[in-house]
Amino acid sequence: MTRTTAAGIHPLDHLVLPTQNLDVARSRLTSLGFVVAPTGIHPFGTENCCVFLADGTYLEPLAIGSEQATIKAAVEGNVFVARDRLYRESRGDEGFSAVVLGTDNADADHARYVEAGLSAGGTLSFSRAFTDTSGKSDEASFKLAFASANDTTDAFLFACQRINAPDVDRAALQAHANGATGIMEVVAISDHPAEQSRLISVALGNPAAGVGSAFHLPNATLSVLDPVSFTARFGVSAGSPTKLRFAAVVFGVLSADATSSLLAANAIQHDIAGSDIVVQPASGQGAAFIFREIP
Repeated sequence: MTRTTAAGIHPLDHLVLPTQNLDVARSRLTSLGFVVAPTGIHPFGTENCCVFLADGTYLEPLAIGSEQATIKAAVEGNVFVARDRLYRESRGDEGFSAVVLGTDNADADHARYVEAGLSAGGTLSFSRAFTDTSGKSDEASFKLAFASANDTTDAFLFACQRINAPDVDRAALQAHANGATGIMEVVAISDHPAEQSRLISVALGNPAAGVGSAFHLPNATLSVLDPVSFTARFGVSAGSPTKLRFAAVVFGVLSADATSSLLAANAIQHDIAGSDIVVQPASGQGAAFIFREIP
């Protein structure tokens, strides 16, 4: 499967959401109407419980399963673990640390990041077991290349090449009670949005990807807003000053009324901002979640 368009722009692959406890994340995401996959364990001390969407993107709530293993991996140059630790030291154990882009060639992306002076470190190859809702297992293998500005601690981006995609049926994992079918937009906050253009354009693979504050991926939009604009749009606090921090995810849903009814039935506080249903960040949900009816 091609992961990059003819124009060279990488698509959105998934989002990394650090959390302190996967059980808390699983409970919160389930109450929001998502189906949550069985726990996945990385060979370097972290673990996840992913939410897979029908458009091929997914959420990766990420917790530390073995503190000792993560420390060892970071010392040995594992950028994924090192950046996770850096994020937690800066922002705490709940949040939204990384936007991940699909690629067919992580080595080429790494070379491009190095040339631009935006590499966050060496590539990472690893495999882990993947299990579907029926208990069927297969092995998933990945190669990652990392991009970040040197003084950016609150966010990073990386390219993910799926070396081996698990031969399992994800249909049941993608049938969400809230009607979510995909990610329409990812929203970041920056005290100086224009200064993030080069980093994001290099990560996406095309300097022409951005128009103003919006970067158009093949399957989603990545927007970078100043704090005032972010709060005005969603009614959510922008938090403390930041060079770049990912803050919100906009999901496309089949019916806004059905989504709102589910949230109310599950006692999830939510607000309406224009045509959007806004759920404030909470433990196990490190970003603002916005649900928008698909036109």
